[in-house]
Amino acid sequence: MSQFRGTTICAVRKDGKIAVAGDGQITMGEKVIFKSTARKVRRIYNGQVVVGFAGNVADAFTLSGKFEEKLTQCGGNLERAAVALAQMWRSDQGMRQLDSLLIAADKENLLMLSGTGDVIDPDGGVVAIGSGGNYALAAARALVENTDLSAHEIAEKALRIAASICVYTNDSITVEDA
Repeated sequence: MSQFRGTTICAVRKDGKIAVAGDGQITMGEKVIFKSTARKVRRIYNGQVVVGFAGNVADAFTLSGKFEEKLTQCGGNLERAAVALAQMWRSDQGMRQLDSLLIAADKENLLMLSGTGDVIDPDGGVVAIGSGGNYALAAARALVENTDLSAHEIAEKALRIAASICVYTNDSITVEDA
């Protein structure tokens, strides 16, 4: 069975605004672009929370669904929902097998959730995941420190830079503001 991969998600918090950007490429194996217009950045919880996911596609959808359940249980409190999901992720045998990372943001919070149960509030208000994540992270940090661009503009530009370097990232970019 072929493995699907190829995602870059970058989120930026600047001047009280948060933007999450993701590319649209799904790669099958190491040589075939399976889809170029996937949406890996979505609004959940009645549009109040933006999530971006990287990793196995089915696992990412499962994780996103479980996160939305936790948001509902926690009354929309992003931090409490993230911690509850991380605890479940670590303790549930089936969830421990999920191969995915999640970035979640609302108007005040920006968090990254990992498969090891980590909930991280990123330094400097910038976080990126996926195959081109390191490229997008470096670009976004430089743009935050050296330009007057908005969070939205930085997240999008960081993805474009990553797409120009990473073969698993394309320039079919979705940006959602939290």
